[in-house]
Amino acid sequence: MKLEPIVTSLLDTDLYKFNMNQVIFHKHTNLNGVYHFKCRNEEVVFTKEMLDEINEQIDYLCKLTFKEDELNYLRSIRFIKNDYVEFLRLWHPIRDYVTTSLDNGTLKLIVSGPLFSAMQFEIYLLEIINEVYFRFQYDYNELLASAKERLAKKIEFFNTGKYTFKWAEFGCRRRLSKEFEGYALKELKDKTKNMVGTSNVYYAYKYNLTPIGTYAHEYVQMFQGIDSIPLAYTNYYAMKDWYTEYEGDNGTALTDTVTTDLFLKDFNRSMVNNYSGVRHDSGDPYVWGEKMLAHYRKFGVDPKTKTLLFSDSLNFDKAQEIYEYFKDKCRVSFGIGTFVTNDTKVDALNIVIKLQYVNGRPVAKISDAPTKSMCDDEKYFEYLQDAVKFRLEREK
Repeated sequence: MKLEPIVTSLLDTDLYKFNMNQVIFHKHTNLNGVYHFKCRNEEVVFTKEMLDEINEQIDYLCKLTFKEDELNYLRSIRFIKNDYVEFLRLWHPIRDYVTTSLDNGTLKLIVSGPLFSAMQFEIYLLEIINEVYFRFQYDYNELLASAKERLAKKIEFFNTGKYTFKWAEFGCRRRLSKEFEGYALKELKDKTKNMVGTSNVYYAYKYNLTPIGTYAHEYVQMFQGIDSIPLAYTNYYAMKDWYTEYEGDNGTALTDTVTTDLFLKDFNRSMVNNYSGVRHDSGDPYVWGEKMLAHYRKFGVDPKTKTLLFSDSLNFDKAQEIYEYFKDKCRVSFGIGTFVTNDTKVDALNIVIKLQYVNGRPVAKISDAPTKSMCDDEKYFEYLQDAVKFRLEREK
């Protein structure tokens, strides 16, 4: 490797990876998954030199195992169960599950294997790809200096009272570097009172921060690959399995895997009471928020007892505006990522690794924002849209 190892701890990932993985470990070990990488930025070119470094970093990643102190930290998280931690003692990333190539400057990457193992690669790989790209493409020291300068201004705004909302850092997947994410978290912890935690388990452990996260779109998508589950009812089965695993703990539901309108069909009185809140990740945040408040009221629930968590491409100004609008109507929280961990003088990469197949069947996300939808099989995507539309029309 030309660079120092980028991922040096298997805790260096989002908490929801462990949360989702524990459910799969207990209930769905028979599922196999295939993930595809995509860079949504136009005119981004990956070089052979970058690919070689990415591959060598993946080689290093796949030699890592959990250390005893890391396992003990996971045990200390109240909803992580001991049998799952003992499984992690034996688990490590398997190199054969990851293939990479270049196609005229476009990076191709596929992860394929048992879902409980394949799903863990996403954040590690995004951290590697992002840091390799920015270190090879630009003068890293200049980017780091600009990132630190911008962070200092953000901290100043918190301390002068411009920003008053509470938020968690969700930025490891698209960070400038491991070095800068660690620096940013320590600065924000030491110099502000607004940050309530981080999704990054490694830095939560290192800096005594609260690890935060529930589940992602892939968790709901995986139910599309289970033959016995109707496509338009995957939210119901996903939430049911989640509740039986965590019994009301760790209870923030993600609404937009197959549109929020369909989600609400299954977010019934029982689910409304079982979950502490919901997360927004696409579409107009104000329209979504009002829709959720109305849904709570329909079941006689005071929205002020529930949390709306906003996490869609936020910066601090947007978050403050949303907070001012909703603060007297409900509990409000934010997950803010790239704006914290990769705000420099050059544009950040918009890169994702998305679940595309489960047990050989295509799966898809139908976001509230069409540009965030991703599916490898166009016919299946249309079929899923028809299934969603049919149920919504039937249950008006």
